[in-house]
Amino acid sequence: MLVEIQVPCPHCGEIFTSTADTSQGDYSTIEDCQVCCAPMTIEVICEPGRVDEVRVNPA
Repeated sequence: MLVEIQVPCPHCGEIFTSTADTSQGDYSTIEDCQVCCAPMTIEVICEPGRVDEVRVNPA
């Protein structure tokens, strides 16, 4: 199940919207900021249908 999340960029500080796939539980991924294009690691702590926490760090 996809859940919309707000992701704050650790490089430029802008917040953008992304989606988290909660069907498999906790995971991490590397994505580029939609504003400044810098890479970041996004760690999603979740259960099916619910996001408990989003942690973002520079990649």
